[in-house]
Amino acid sequence: MRKPLIITLLLLLWTLPSVADLTIEINEGKDDPVPIAVVPFGWKAGVTLREDVASIVERDLHRSGLFEPLSRADMLSRPANANEVYYRDWKSLGVDYVVVGELSFGRDNNLVARYELLDVNTQRSILQGEESQSFDKVRFLAHTISDRIYEKLTNVRGAFRTQLLYVSAVREGDNRFRYRLLKSDIDGVGEEVLADSMEPILAPTWSPDGKNIAYVSFRTTRPAIYLHNLQTGQRKQLTNFRGLNGAPAFSPDGKQLAMVLSKDGSPDIYVMDLASQSLKKVTNHFAIDTEPAWAPDGKSVYFTSDRGGKPQIYRVELASGSVERVTFEGDYNARARILGDGLGLVMVHRVQGRFHIAVQDFKRNRVEILTSTDLDESPSVAPNGSMLLYSTTYNGKGVLAAVSVDGGVRYRLPSRFGDVREPAWSPFLYE
Repeated sequence: MRKPLIITLLLLLWTLPSVADLTIEINEGKDDPVPIAVVPFGWKAGVTLREDVASIVERDLHRSGLFEPLSRADMLSRPANANEVYYRDWKSLGVDYVVVGELSFGRDNNLVARYELLDVNTQRSILQGEESQSFDKVRFLAHTISDRIYEKLTNVRGAFRTQLLYVSAVREGDNRFRYRLLKSDIDGVGEEVLADSMEPILAPTWSPDGKNIAYVSFRTTRPAIYLHNLQTGQRKQLTNFRGLNGAPAFSPDGKQLAMVLSKDGSPDIYVMDLASQSLKKVTNHFAIDTEPAWAPDGKSVYFTSDRGGKPQIYRVELASGSVERVTFEGDYNARARILGDGLGLVMVHRVQGRFHIAVQDFKRNRVEILTSTDLDESPSVAPNGSMLLYSTTYNGKGVLAAVSVDGGVRYRLPSRFGDVREPAWSPFLYE
């Protein structure tokens, strides 16, 4: 008689809502988002979870800016499967798609979600799926469903199960800050502190397989680059040269790390072989060369340099060492991040003294400004190329913000505590 009570208590403990430092504020979506209804999932076992799977899916799809979920208060019914759906009711509400689902216990008391995506206009099911996870991974299960639905409706791989690195700075006393390197889900939930210091932490970046990160820390009083294994927690110091040690960037195969060092005088781009920690100098100029970013094929590196008088983006071929200038529009372009298809780059672009995030299309040789806020910096592109994160200021605080690559979707991720900066969007972490 006590077993159902014990299981219910465990469910409540396993699924207590996570407290997030970052919150989501959607401030602009597409002009014509797709109307969709995500119906609360039914429970075959009669147990109520503290995490609402359908609500997480709904928020994921809404945050993409491409979908406009129907309010639950406006739903005429709450079907749990396709057989209970009356398409005329949903059509009268102007809905194009309906998501229905049921939750139940699976093997080893795992949570099982069976769901369907229904096309209201054709009155047919276009996606059926089943996902199973332990009860401590309810949010992961929901994000998985979001990924499947997003890909089905857009033909673009979903990125709701990716993660985010960022740096938080909280004032502690007069002119003193505590810096934390944090990792969270892409919606800001499930934060984990990876590094905690009274000295600045900068430039976090992901390895291509998502198992390691690199970042810059001043914990030894001068900047040094660290390699951090996310599975073991082991941290390894890679550089300790005099002068600048900064801007680490993993090669596409994860075997090398580009960085900026000034150990020989002026700042130049170097590439480190991670297995041997041997260094190769790839630029050699009296100007400042900084902020490396790899081309998708790993054969060249983009970087920022003021060798032409003002900061612009250049590209160096690693085999030949030849350098070419890439950006020409405007008197300031920096912090390049290459789009996954290699057809363009995202950058910080100055216009009339204000710093914005812009995208340069290589094929059309055209620059498009994506943001309208001030002091925008540190862009990081989603692995599916649809969105990018950046840091900016809002109401006098450092916040993270997101914008779609076409500029049509925008939202902010302000922090409840202190300023946040230096975002880094993870690669795809799961199939």
